[in-house]
Amino acid sequence: MASCGLMMATPAAAQFWQCAPYAREISGIDLHGNANTWWGQAEGRYERGHTPKEGSVLAFEATHRMRVGHVAMVSRVISNREVLLTHANWSRRGGIERDVRAIDVSPDNDWSMVKVWYGPNGDLGTSAYPTKGFIYADHAPSSAMPANEIASRTDSRVSGILTFAAPTQ
Repeated sequence: MASCGLMMATPAAAQFWQCAPYAREISGIDLHGNANTWWGQAEGRYERGHTPKEGSVLAFEATHRMRVGHVAMVSRVISNREVLLTHANWSRRGGIERDVRAIDVSPDNDWSMVKVWYGPNGDLGTSAYPTKGFIYADHAPSSAMPANEIASRTDSRVSGILTFAAPTQ
């Protein structure tokens, strides 16, 4: 009961998102744990591949700079080498970004290496990141709503929730 009062007193700006819980929320892909475990967890539960599809989740590999990897939902496919991603905790700690540009920079055109829009630069970041591929949802995200609308509704619905411990990615 005491936590109920705390949740009401928490300002909306206190919401902090990690990439994995946010990707799960907006994509409907029911995987848990750090982002770098999603690709393995998806085996046998979800289709996986190297072609972007709207509503799929792009799984980034863990690196020295991203020790627990990263996951981001494809909100729109622009071309076979460019997508828009909706994700959390990338340009700004705990922040959500909708429909940001990501391009395939892999030599074999297989989405194994990407560059992603980075807010502080106002453009694609200077680093390229290795990825494992796309995890395909077995259904359209949240009643087939457009991804940017899902993100907006999700943000407003959970903005007053207090997180006592930062969730793992």
